[in-house]
Amino acid sequence: MRCYCSICRKTSGGGGYTVNILGQADTLCITRGADTIKSYRAVKEKSVPVAEQVLCQNRYFCPTCASYLWAYDDKWPQWIYPYASAIDSELPVPKATANIMLGSAAKWTDPRGLPVNGEQFEEYPPYSLEEWHRVHDQ
Repeated sequence: MRCYCSICRKTSGGGGYTVNILGQADTLCITRGADTIKSYRAVKEKSVPVAEQVLCQNRYFCPTCASYLWAYDDKWPQWIYPYASAIDSELPVPKATANIMLGSAAKWTDPRGLPVNGEQFEEYPPYSLEEWHRVHDQ
């Protein structure tokens, strides 16, 4: 899934969206530097009072180069969401794609005017990333 929300766009840089993939949390193996990794939790809506603010998932970064590595959400402790560009090994070409949070897309990167390449959602889709993979046999 390509996420076009303002938080993903700002933390991932580049094309105006981020590509997070699904991974099993218990398979994450950091070979060195685990004690130096930093995390960040963005606030979804800064205009609401602090006591009412909702935090996003934890995003983990390399403290040396600031590369976004993966995200983790307490709601789904069995999963991590690696940032596809941070993975060194070859990844398979997806059978299907989806663009989510298009309601937050910057005008300069909004894919709605392009030929449709997969599903399109103005906000979050009606299912989790895990369910999307199951439905699309990936």
